[in-house]
Amino acid sequence: MKSELHVPSDLKFLTIVENWLLGCLEVQFKGSVDWSMQSSRLRLVLVEAYSNVVRHAHKDQPYLPVLIRLELKDTDIVLEVWDHGKGFDLSSYLPPNPTDRQEGGYGWLIMHRLMDKVEYQLEVDGANCLKLEVTLPKVTQRAPQPV
Repeated sequence: MKSELHVPSDLKFLTIVENWLLGCLEVQFKGSVDWSMQSSRLRLVLVEAYSNVVRHAHKDQPYLPVLIRLELKDTDIVLEVWDHGKGFDLSSYLPPNPTDRQEGGYGWLIMHRLMDKVEYQLEVDGANCLKLEVTLPKVTQRAPQPV
């Protein structure tokens, strides 16, 4: 299954972004994965990615669209978030130190912890692409216990 969403760069559309993702995933995976755990994980990753585009890449430019693509195959998920901003220089990223109590900089860390693969490409056909991939664990079916 493939789906995509074009949405403005405004946090008031965050609920629409979340509902789109969770709706697509629920249709595909509800009976085959631990839905309560996996939906929270994937929602957090998308919220982080989308809000970073709105607050940083498209800062003060709500007319710029964000393109979100989703591809599902078996229990594999590929999520792409495309923006038209300046782009993020990964060479300048320093992981946050929890003892410093800094407010920002956790998004990249969160995405890497929750996903199997995280890639960021600058200037692909005039846009930047954050690509997130994960394979969800299947729910194992237990044999009925004798009474």
